[in-house]
Amino acid sequence: MGKGSQSSNNLVVPQANQALDQLKYEVAQELGVQIPQDGYYGYMATRDTGAIGGHMVRRMVQIAEESLARGARF
Repeated sequence: MGKGSQSSNNLVVPQANQALDQLKYEVAQELGVQIPQDGYYGYMATRDTGAIGGHMVRRMVQIAEESLARGARF
């Protein structure tokens, strides 16, 4: 993908985009990884981007499990 291009992934709930971005920045900060201000990830190490994505998924699974334990339905 070129500089400034957007992901081709489509969210099922488009309003979740802001929450996912916030989660991405929180996880990156916890891992000590700096996310480029211009949004271009081409210069980041694959290891760093993979770590961010993996931790995001773990966090989303944890949130879903906690919601289900409280009786919430998706």
